[in-house]
Amino acid sequence: MPCILLIDNGSLRANATLQLRKLAEKLSIESGHKIHPVSCKHSNRIPAEDINGIPANTFGDFMKQQLSAGEREFILLPLFFGNSRALTSFIPDEVVILEEEFGKFEVKIADTIYPLPQGEPDLSDIIYDHVIATSLKVADGGSNIQNVVLVDHGSPVPRVTAVRQHLADSVREKLVIHQVDPKVLEEAVMERREGKEYDFNGDLLEKWLTEKAQAGETQASVILMFFLPGSHAGEGGDIVEICDAVMDKYPKFKISISPLISEHPKLISILNKRLENSLKS
Repeated sequence: MPCILLIDNGSLRANATLQLRKLAEKLSIESGHKIHPVSCKHSNRIPAEDINGIPANTFGDFMKQQLSAGEREFILLPLFFGNSRALTSFIPDEVVILEEEFGKFEVKIADTIYPLPQGEPDLSDIIYDHVIATSLKVADGGSNIQNVVLVDHGSPVPRVTAVRQHLADSVREKLVIHQVDPKVLEEAVMERREGKEYDFNGDLLEKWLTEKAQAGETQASVILMFFLPGSHAGEGGDIVEICDAVMDKYPKFKISISPLISEHPKLISILNKRLENSLKS
């Protein structure tokens, strides 16, 4: 049986590692296989006392441990929306370095959570559920859904932004089916580089929210395209700070923020499908 890794990019925030571990535990139960929570980088700098006394695993160190113990087959389940540089550059480069020391071994990287061009209907369902639930929290007693924005981190790589755009279009199709105007769902990024060459990212979240408030809107829903809590999403993250700053400036403007994707039960189903396909192939 291959050694199976649930792998994310990594964070310096303890709650990101703790949530990754919870996902790995749930997936272990669902799949019947041992799943190891591993980050590409960063998380090994978290003090062990902040994560239940157990140091976090990062890819290079974890692989050295397993290879030293004789393991030669690995399956990586990426907790990534699309093929980011972590998957196309970082991991392949690390494998080359490891093979220089340990010799050849097999690494199979499963599909991402939202592979293009086919997408992933279950992720569309997750985002749709979050759109509806989050919008109702801020609807001023009514049921109308309006001013909804799907927010990702922002990337200098167009293929990463293409995932958000494809996902947003898929969710808009679901809104139409449920007789909701698809135009209510817009897109933004938490951060982006300056310059016209990065305009494919779309608007900054802060700009989008500010323009809605200045136009006299009284509510908005921010839908997180983030898996785990960390420095950007979740309690105390950048997105909360951005939203709080806008609401402080425009007191009549209410913003509701969705749960993280890892909080939805369908994420485990997606990961289990990726694992089953990798074991069969």
